[in-house]
Amino acid sequence: MPITPATATHSSSKGTTEAILLELVDEKGVTIGTAEKLTAHQPPGQLHRAFSVFLFDEQGRLLLQQRALGKYHSPGVWSNTCCGHPFPGEAPFAASARRTYEELGVSPSLLAEAGTVRYNHPDPASGLVEQEYNHLFVGLVQAPLAADPEEVASTAFVTAAELAERHARDPFSAWFMTVLDAARPAIRELTGASAGW
Repeated sequence: MPITPATATHSSSKGTTEAILLELVDEKGVTIGTAEKLTAHQPPGQLHRAFSVFLFDEQGRLLLQQRALGKYHSPGVWSNTCCGHPFPGEAPFAASARRTYEELGVSPSLLAEAGTVRYNHPDPASGLVEQEYNHLFVGLVQAPLAADPEEVASTAFVTAAELAERHARDPFSAWFMTVLDAARPAIRELTGASAGW
């Protein structure tokens, strides 16, 4: 398996190498332990904390990202603005803002909680499983993007109608529609009824 940011280890402040850990949770989202990132995604999957971000421009268009081809999980598919996992003990809100900046080179000008959703989505292509308790966030982006090519292959701002066309044509992440549907009430509140979300 190729070494990617997801499967690589990282150095601690003491100079030692540590595995990337995720926060395991119960069905109510209460932390019950930790697991190494790749291990948590091996079948049948371990329920862990995650986040998904949906950012919109001032015209009410959703910022999509196409995941980089080098990613270990769901490479090359389109998905929401940003998604990932908080480090153990890191607040999901802080993690979502951090990863949005790390992946897209931009900080949201507004970011608000939009609820949670729990799902179990196997990825047939990789054989990995997304067993996630996902914290949802919606917000605005008003600055130019500077995406990290190791994380993001491409980006696009789309209207609701354009998303429907693209979703019928292009491959999307297994979790995309689940998190989008769960976030829709907050998205509608943010963008207004005329945006069509």
